Amino acid sequence: MRNPQLTKNGELQHLLTIDGLPREILTAILDTAAPFTEVAEREVKKLPLLRGKSVFNLFFENSTRTRTTFEIAAKRLSADVINLNISTSSTAKGETLLDTVDNLCAMQADMFVVRHASSGAPFLMAQHLAAMNLEHIHVINAGDGRHAHPTQGLLDMYTIRHYKQDFTGLVVAIVGDVLHSRVARSQIHALTTLGVPEVRVIGPKTLIPTDVGKLGVRIFHDMRAGLKDVDVVMMLRLQNERMQGALLPSPQEFFKYYGLTADKLDCARPDAIVMHPGPMNRGVEIDSAVADGPHAVILPQVTFGIAVRMAVMSMLAGA
Repeated sequence: MRNPQLTKNGELQHLLTIDGLPREILTAILDTAAPFTEVAEREVKKLPLLRGKSVFNLFFENSTRTRTTFEIAAKRLSADVINLNISTSSTAKGETLLDTVDNLCAMQADMFVVRHASSGAPFLMAQHLAAMNLEHIHVINAGDGRHAHPTQGLLDMYTIRHYKQDFTGLVVAIVGDVLHSRVARSQIHALTTLGVPEVRVIGPKTLIPTDVGKLGVRIFHDMRAGLKDVDVVMMLRLQNERMQGALLPSPQEFFKYYGLTADKLDCARPDAIVMHPGPMNRGVEIDSAVADGPHAVILPQVTFGIAVRMAVMSMLAGA
């Protein structure tokens, strides 16, 4: 069965998940993003690659970094950007996702950037567009439920490549609430596809999926053991809004065992970098001394996110 994200020629049609994308496409996105980082340094931060195209941002869940950087990326490519206010749109009156999509297609949409609480919503949109013979319209998944957050995974790979150059000699640790994290899933698929030899996940048993080992990762419940000699520490946010039941005694207890402190970071390599997708819960997942310290590359991740999202949009549009 053909990957729904790819055209018959193997080019990117939608970006729905990193899972199943070949290494060549991931590398092409990272390579395309590199020159876009320089656009921010110019006096006029504009390129004409998406001039005349309409990009609709459909965010059914809260977002600061993702929605804003997608909007900046589209505007830097000269697209017309329409942010749909979901709380005041007709979805609040019961309109279905696909009816919303149909109406926006009737308004000559060229691209949808969608974040949704339901896993698979962007796939549903892509299937619907294919069934309607609207394959010139592209879908970018900006996070769907617990499933995937591909542009976050890609900007994290760009950040790692920027600081570490090569993936093939790295040990990378992903720490925290892996169970509820779409970011972690995208990171794991990207890291293994790009050739990272050892990916570790670290967290309490209640927040590590039982089958995550099938993705080719090593599981640690002791943070110091898991951080030993790692090159990259990727922290995750505690997804309190997705938790059902008592998975943690308290945030303070979590911080004691799994919060990243300078003391725990000493177990990693001296030149290790620390990443976080945001929003950070300081004093829960990460200590302020680490988040604001010399190992942290958390703000560069946000900056690189604009270039990576510009790369994805320009590749989808065939620019």
